[in-house]
Amino acid sequence: MYIGVIGAGRCDAKLFDIAYEVGRLIAQRGAILVCGGLGGVMEAACKGAKSAGGLTLGILPSEDRKHANPYVNVVVPTGLGEARNALVVRTADVLIAVGGEFGTLSEIALALKVGKPVVGIGTWELAKGGRPVEAILIAKDPHEAVERALRVSLKS
Repeated sequence: MYIGVIGAGRCDAKLFDIAYEVGRLIAQRGAILVCGGLGGVMEAACKGAKSAGGLTLGILPSEDRKHANPYVNVVVPTGLGEARNALVVRTADVLIAVGGEFGTLSEIALALKVGKPVVGIGTWELAKGGRPVEAILIAKDPHEAVERALRVSLKS
């Protein structure tokens, strides 16, 4: 199973710790962690996965493998810029959004558009016409996020 972890390229210590734990739990459950391969949430999740002996895949926006964070096992340099977000989404079976900025929002939207489940921790809330849209499965902590991701992915 491939679980995408999406979030900002820069994050505070609290989000770093959450993403680290998400990555560690993904690896413990035997899934492959997919991300954009850069810093912040992506680096924290990869570091957590590596600490538990997991495999990490980073799909970079640039053409240079050197831009990957040091915890990425398999680096895919695309040269596609932000368009690489579509590759992250299409590669993952399910995505976990940890915090995030507009790039994360684009990944959430792409995932929902193609029918991929999204679990969120402290991430975007969606509304249409002023009414909440319950498209993102909200988790209160890393354990719940990974369990929900595994559960919904198995149903897909």
